[in-house]
Amino acid sequence: MKKSRLGVLAAVVVTGALALAGCTSGGGGSSTTAPRTGGTVSMAIVNDLTSLNSNTPQGNLDTNGQYVYLTTGSFLYPDNNFNVVADTSFGTYEKTSDDPLTVKYTLKSGLKWSDGEPITADDMVLAWAIASGHYDDATLDADGNVTAGTQYFAIAGSTAGIDSTAFPTVGDDNMSMTLVYSEPYVDWSIFSPIAQPAHVVAKKAGLSTAGDLTKLLQGLPAGDPKAPVAANDTLKKAADFVNTGYDITSFPTDKDLLVSSGPWVLSAWTPGQSLEFSVNPNYVGDHTPKIDKLVMRVIGDSAAQVTALQNGEVDLVYPQASADTKKSLEAVSGATVLTGDQVSYDHLDLNFGSETFSDATVRQAFLLTIPRQQILDAIVTPVNPDAKVLDSQIWLPNQADYADSVAQNGSDAYSKVDIAKAKELLAGKTPTVKILYNTKNPNRVDEFQAIQASAAQAGFNVVDGGDPKWSTLLSAGNYDASLFGWISPGIGTAQIPQLFASDGGGNYNKFTAANDDAVATQTTLDPDKLKTLLLSIDKTAFTEGYGLPLFQAAGIYGVGSKLEGVQYMGNQTGPIWNNWEWSVKTSTNSK
Repeated sequence: MKKSRLGVLAAVVVTGALALAGCTSGGGGSSTTAPRTGGTVSMAIVNDLTSLNSNTPQGNLDTNGQYVYLTTGSFLYPDNNFNVVADTSFGTYEKTSDDPLTVKYTLKSGLKWSDGEPITADDMVLAWAIASGHYDDATLDADGNVTAGTQYFAIAGSTAGIDSTAFPTVGDDNMSMTLVYSEPYVDWSIFSPIAQPAHVVAKKAGLSTAGDLTKLLQGLPAGDPKAPVAANDTLKKAADFVNTGYDITSFPTDKDLLVSSGPWVLSAWTPGQSLEFSVNPNYVGDHTPKIDKLVMRVIGDSAAQVTALQNGEVDLVYPQASADTKKSLEAVSGATVLTGDQVSYDHLDLNFGSETFSDATVRQAFLLTIPRQQILDAIVTPVNPDAKVLDSQIWLPNQADYADSVAQNGSDAYSKVDIAKAKELLAGKTPTVKILYNTKNPNRVDEFQAIQASAAQAGFNVVDGGDPKWSTLLSAGNYDASLFGWISPGIGTAQIPQLFASDGGGNYNKFTAANDDAVATQTTLDPDKLKTLLLSIDKTAFTEGYGLPLFQAAGIYGVGSKLEGVQYMGNQTGPIWNNWEWSVKTSTNSK
């Protein structure tokens, strides 16, 4: 059994995990690039900032992840064709042995944090400690509560894979780190060990230097849940700071929270209105921006985003895709409209910790009432007439193994609404189902209302559990079902244990039936065996009544006439994935 985790997105240290999708877009097509012009670019976003650390349970939100992407250096990133691109201006990594799997990371010399402190192997060791769960000796109950021992870092994914590494070997004058795995790890090549600045975390834990934190970590034994020991107070302080110290409700007065290793630093934030980023003066990598300032304006309503673009208040929007939105964007003078699929899907999950859905028959009955085709026709078909109901929890329709899985996973049992059969299964019972969803997202409102009306015909009392703070309520489990979206980076398999391992960070609905297969996906390097495991997980999800996938999301951008370099991206990063290529037209190069 892998060590227990509480969170979901590991956008920086493990780039293959899923993020909660509030309402984002992301895929193919581009506008023209231009020489550096300076200037300011303003873009609309749907969700406001809530945390400067998206790699925690409560911080796993798209906007938080975008903040981290802009302010964190990395050994690699996915391009908009989902190819992994190495950023050698930050450092290099290489596999030096297959048996045992050994990987060496070497930072480029001269890198600095935005406060002037050097980026060293101490920072990589901290990132490893966060991702690996190496020091945890906690035992958790079915609700994820610690009943014995200590859980230090609460990350947003699963430790599966990274947890098989021993304490790293540091070398090259504290500029390299080597990891040795005791078993294979399928996603070793997309692990980028950089997260929070070790010197800041050390300071918050009462230590003097980043090196002191590394010495502390090196001197502590690996955690053993079978023989828990008293918590180390200093490591607990460090972990508590990483876990919750970056959660904010106003622009931080503690400048330590804003220390950046990436090309941007957050320079202002007015909650509910806008975020402002300035260029990091100490950044020396290849991703130095061409523009001087990036402003993100919080505009949740799609129509309001289009109006803001039309009025020149923003230069880039990526609203929720709809036929009306597409038509409105195409009418904006001088704007370029980019469209495509997202590696994102909406879904209904049943809470296995709920008394209502502890009964498999009730789960089956409820799922038979879900009007998936109706939801698709109302939300997606107007944008993508070829779209079909999503019939896999693992693959999207444009992925190679989707058809093979649909043919065997049992999704056909829910191909149509069957109220008569649902009534028969309920046998006169009238269960209450409270559904959590985002009341600020019109798609989710429509989904909820359609489900409520359909399920009522079979005898279900569907209660409105919608909340604008839905993402912070997922882990509490005070609901029977949830409606939300996952958006993927498009690479790796970290999302599998994240969702389906018993201790996975995204396993909000306490689903345990696919645990063994989910964990096994991280240690097989055989593509055929990996596919077999994934097919099994997909089938188990439908057989056990995990919930139902609804549809793959469509995406759309509107790019104003002065902005060049934007390329459509289908993953959780959205349009900012290549922000260093953006430029502002000047009078000499305008068209």
